[in-house]
Amino acid sequence: MEPLRPSDFHDGSKAPPVQQPILDAAGWRRFFWRQLTSMRTALFLLLLVALASIPGSLVPQRSSDPNGVIRYQREDPELFAILDGLQLFDTFTSVWFSAIYILLFVSLIGCILPRTAHHLKALRQAPPATPARLERLEHYRSVQVVGDPAELTARAEATLRKAGFRVLLESSAVAAERGYLRETANLVFHFALVGILVALAAGTGFKYSGQRIIIEGQSFTNQLSSYDSFSPGRFFQEGQLEPYGLALEKFTPVYTFNPSSGFANPLDFRAEMRVAEPAGTRDALLRVNEPLSVLGTSVYLLGNGFAPWITVRSGSGDVVFSQPVPFLPQDSNLTSVGVVKIPDGLAEQTGMLGFIYPSAVVLESGALSSVYPEPDQPVLTLNVFEGDLGLNEGIPRNVYSLDTESLTQITGGDTGGDSIVLGLGQVQELPGNRGSVEFTSLPRFISVDVHRDPTQLPVALSAFFILAGLVVSLFVTRRRAWIRVIPGAPNTVEFAALARGDDPGLGLALDRLVEDFSQTSRPKLETS
Repeated sequence: MEPLRPSDFHDGSKAPPVQQPILDAAGWRRFFWRQLTSMRTALFLLLLVALASIPGSLVPQRSSDPNGVIRYQREDPELFAILDGLQLFDTFTSVWFSAIYILLFVSLIGCILPRTAHHLKALRQAPPATPARLERLEHYRSVQVVGDPAELTARAEATLRKAGFRVLLESSAVAAERGYLRETANLVFHFALVGILVALAAGTGFKYSGQRIIIEGQSFTNQLSSYDSFSPGRFFQEGQLEPYGLALEKFTPVYTFNPSSGFANPLDFRAEMRVAEPAGTRDALLRVNEPLSVLGTSVYLLGNGFAPWITVRSGSGDVVFSQPVPFLPQDSNLTSVGVVKIPDGLAEQTGMLGFIYPSAVVLESGALSSVYPEPDQPVLTLNVFEGDLGLNEGIPRNVYSLDTESLTQITGGDTGGDSIVLGLGQVQELPGNRGSVEFTSLPRFISVDVHRDPTQLPVALSAFFILAGLVVSLFVTRRRAWIRVIPGAPNTVEFAALARGDDPGLGLALDRLVEDFSQTSRPKLETS
């Protein structure tokens, strides 16, 4: 090649083919490992986890809403079969979601550990030596100072230490570096993110939640058979249930009437509880958004309503049923519906479908309605059915529903007879000398959710460290600074600074170093 031609000159001849390196099995494994443990891949997998969680909020999950899954299957069996084949009703335990979760965990660990080792090594290293030509740096200052060069070098070291730099003392210069806290905070952020993943993966299997209705004057014992519904984690064992009991002594709601809307607005709900623990008993107050903490579990107040005490007697006057029955509220005025099932004691099995109106009024149509959620004038109506209730078939039945297709209605509807209408304390005879029904009293009930989640504390701590690491990494900057003393008459003191990344405040920080250094003298500042 001619000496005057550039090194990349091409004379038009065919270039030799480029020989690409050939990777063996170990090389491919190393390549895929580096791709997996890159921060870019970790961020992509984190986004993928968020996207993969969306189906869990769009369709009911077997772990949290099994009845919703059954209803979905009943309403659209063809679509259900497709979604169930994709494991969308078990999103968070599905194979594809678990694979993304595990890959994210491996990616973060593989990314963080090398960075941690590199950072620990950097913390033990001295700041980089002073460059030979400081004036070539963008942020450069110089001053003329009269004094002993050794004393000026010592002053430079003190100035940099005061500004929070780690320093390296050289013969006539001082090299310094600060901002290692930025990378430390960054690593804390990522370790805390891994902590959340570990806490959710390990702790979710041990948590549980259960729901129970507690009526005034009755109690609940924290054992599996006492719950109305229960959702355990995959690693749950019955021995995890802490031994304690709850009793509802009194429930007090507070309402205010809104004249413009004509409705009552709730202000407060107060449930006075009696808690029985191994250490003794205590009184406690349960309110909305103020859960009750008992032996590591949290008890939340979910709802409330009325449980009319219904007493049924046979034709001979024997009591065959006498207990409060929770009625489920249907509107803001607590118009509620409930079911009474009497398997024995009467001529045939008997079921009653009833409504409770706390403050009953008669509409122009003749129907009843409740105008206020407090029991100012409670009225109980019942339609009575008899026949096989299906209680002896060994199949679990919903206590809040009554299948009337195979039953014979004996009051109300098309029977020609009126429905049973009872005021508080009233008794009415069943047709055909079948017996009588009494509206004995009207206690209240509350529905509670007992929740145990061992992930709360580790997730809260991890979230705190995530926030702290993010804030510190945003406000701490990585900087290097040098001060060199050039002996002369007077001496020339050079200042220079360099940032790792974008640092708009670096120039002002360098000016402060010059000012702090020059406080004990009056130098002549030069333009550089």
